[in-house]
Amino acid sequence: MTLSTSRTSRAPRAGGTPRKRKPRVLANTLAVLFCLVWVFPIYWMVNTAFKPADEVTTLSPIWAPLHPTFDNFVRALTQQGFLGYLRNSTIVVVAAVLLSIVVGFLASAALSRFRFRGRRAILVAILFVQMIPSGALLIPLFLSFQSLGLLNSYIGLILAYVASVLPFSIWVMRGFFVAVPIEIEEAAKVDGAGTVRILWSVLFPLVLPGVIATSVFAFIAAWNDYLTAYVMLKDQGMYTLPVWLAAFSTNKGTDYGGLMAASVLFSLPVVVFFLIVQRRLVSGMTAGAVKG
Repeated sequence: MTLSTSRTSRAPRAGGTPRKRKPRVLANTLAVLFCLVWVFPIYWMVNTAFKPADEVTTLSPIWAPLHPTFDNFVRALTQQGFLGYLRNSTIVVVAAVLLSIVVGFLASAALSRFRFRGRRAILVAILFVQMIPSGALLIPLFLSFQSLGLLNSYIGLILAYVASVLPFSIWVMRGFFVAVPIEIEEAAKVDGAGTVRILWSVLFPLVLPGVIATSVFAFIAAWNDYLTAYVMLKDQGMYTLPVWLAAFSTNKGTDYGGLMAASVLFSLPVVVFFLIVQRRLVSGMTAGAVKG
């Protein structure tokens, strides 16, 4: 009797029953396969960037460079003028991100903290504009900037990027403002803090994860944009990096090795920026979306 009792009261194994382990193994296998499919284009881009020309154009794929070379990177940095276009992209993207964050922060604070007529209509309009594809707004923006003399200028391109990312920035940051208790602002007012002091010293630190999350979205959207920059800019010396990548495809053919090396260089700033803000980004994307 004692022996049977000890057997029945034995704790289950850590791995669980075989019936429960099968769905877990299947889910892990599918996750690994998905990651491999997602990572393969990145691997092939880096792999091709280090290949000489004769290994790039072979009929049978070469999974690793047989004779690794840096010639593709040297050609992208020197002959194609990577650093100049990097400067152009940096100026435009940094200015667009900062302006969208400032305007979005103030607009989301007003829409979440003040009660005025038409507030709900503005929120619906922001959501509606966010649903419109950016390509559909390109012709109206082009005509408007042409009449204002903003074509072929950094200012016009920056304003175009701000117009495309601002609705998303306002909508996301407003969720963070709504999640902040109003009692915190009331306590700051009792202590004698003004509106500017409350916005900068009280609300800004609390909604900082939302600011970082929207800044990542704005940075990636502006950094990867090709169509808007190609339409708005006519001077080749002002082109940004996405437009610069098209220079590797000419009537004589495509320089695949140089194109892949340029793509690696093009991706590095996004990777570095993401690594810097990744901790804040995780909390920012999971918070704020609970309330709307």
